[in-house]
Amino acid sequence: MAKNTQPVLKRCRTLGVSPAAMGYSKQSNRNPGGKRRTKKSEYGTQLTEKQKVKFVYGILEKQFRTLYEKAESMKGNTGENLLSLVERRLDNVVYRLGYASTRREARQLVNHGHYTVNGKRVNIPSYTVNVGDVIAVCENSCSATRFKKMKEDDAFIAAPKWLERDKNTLSGKVIALPARDDIDFEIAENLIVELYSK
Repeated sequence: MAKNTQPVLKRCRTLGVSPAAMGYSKQSNRNPGGKRRTKKSEYGTQLTEKQKVKFVYGILEKQFRTLYEKAESMKGNTGENLLSLVERRLDNVVYRLGYASTRREARQLVNHGHYTVNGKRVNIPSYTVNVGDVIAVCENSCSATRFKKMKEDDAFIAAPKWLERDKNTLSGKVIALPARDDIDFEIAENLIVELYSK
């Protein structure tokens, strides 16, 4: 299985992504690095936007291309469809519900089979959730220290408006499809569409 091992903060600086979008504190990005080339070509700008989305969600090229083709075949705006598809990945939903501190951690927890979708264990991070799906921590995993602490912790993590979170049962429900304004970092999806349309 291919794995992205790039240093997160260094990549954040290169792509201009806030470390907060990756689940890291903003203070982590203290060293802005040396001078960068200011003028980018049109292709360079489009490529950066694509790399930004791939990096934030932890998707490799082949998977991303497949998602783009799926988004293109759907009705509506291709760029918004693409963002909706990447937002609905199981690893991202686990992160957005607050059951993992970063998307990378969420991906690992899903891989290890700690979550169920509608009562069935799912260990595929790229699994696409739909409206009405209930994502919950497995009964066997609830006894693990990290999940016990999560249940006892009083800190409230605000889930996006398309997700409903129940802290007491460590479960969440997809109540709507994610909209464009639910994305938690800046992205110009039209540039990705332009890049793939060439």
